[in-house]
Amino acid sequence: MLSGKVTSDMQLTNTRTGSVERMGGILRLQGKKNVDTKEIICGDIGAVAKLSDTKTCDTLSDAKNPVTAKRIDFPKTCYSMAVSPKVKGQEEKIANGLGRLAEEDVTFTFINNPEVKQFILSGSGDIQLDVLCSKLKDKFGVEVVLSPARVAYREKIRKSYEAHGRHKKQSGGAGQFGDVKIRFEPGENEDLEFCEEVFGGSVPKNFFPAVEKGLRESIQKGVLAGYPMVFLKATLYDGSYHPVDSNEIAFKTAAQLAYRDGIPKASPIILEPIGKLAVTIPDTYMGDIMSDLSKRRGTPLGMSAADDGYQIVEAEVPMREMSSYAIDLRSMTQGRGSFTIDFERYQETPGPIQEKIIEEAKALAEGD
Repeated sequence: MLSGKVTSDMQLTNTRTGSVERMGGILRLQGKKNVDTKEIICGDIGAVAKLSDTKTCDTLSDAKNPVTAKRIDFPKTCYSMAVSPKVKGQEEKIANGLGRLAEEDVTFTFINNPEVKQFILSGSGDIQLDVLCSKLKDKFGVEVVLSPARVAYREKIRKSYEAHGRHKKQSGGAGQFGDVKIRFEPGENEDLEFCEEVFGGSVPKNFFPAVEKGLRESIQKGVLAGYPMVFLKATLYDGSYHPVDSNEIAFKTAAQLAYRDGIPKASPIILEPIGKLAVTIPDTYMGDIMSDLSKRRGTPLGMSAADDGYQIVEAEVPMREMSSYAIDLRSMTQGRGSFTIDFERYQETPGPIQEKIIEEAKALAEGD
């Protein structure tokens, strides 16, 4: 209670939704005990059951004098794991259960990430995620398993290559014929940059969109580990067609054949996501933190003094190395450290790490 008093059967307005909520039985919270009471006044902590349209951080107020309390600023989530059901086919129950739990606990997030084909649950640490899993089992009857969240990598090429794609199919009646020559080279934009330099009508203009569509579908899967291809410029500069057998499907397929031929020969590499880390720690743990960042391939950016003998260390760290940082930081600082990390950019992955990523992708594909 922030002001006034609330009594049983009083009607209050939710200032976020405008809906009216009826105060049923009011409970006074005393440790583990809930004691029935007829009213609570300013400064009391009370509870009301069976509110129909009220969520965490909402304000209930007198309709004649509406007041909205400032929302609580919760810390960003910093620990993510993939969550999956023990019994296949219960993914929808997980989504529905977490959706219900998120109505009362706004400090965690969950998303279905189609790129890594995982359901990602994020919170403040491993303890919170374990509690959420227990609630899923107790309240919604679904047992789940937590596993490391996969990292969303990217792929790109480092040199130019001129590729040839030719699709010819004849099976009685009308056939299919598409023939393209495409120059692949590193681009300036993350999205595909498609250009054409066709002279003399060797490829009719009405087939250009089909070529581009074939390439856009192809770049969704790179040639090294199957991650999306970025920063790619593709220039259609030559080809040929058949006046009867050529169609959009044939040229789309020819473009995909050129992609599969050319990209492996254009020096492809894997890019890994880099995060900007800000970790707040007591001065006494500075040495341990800096040593740990070095082991995680981190690059320190600087440090600044905070209040009460704390320091804020900023660094850029590969996201691959940060999956267990919430647990490790708690151990290193006896629970006195905190951090935030936000995606910054993609950068080239070192050779040994790239080989590991490719092997992991192969193992995952074999498992599927």
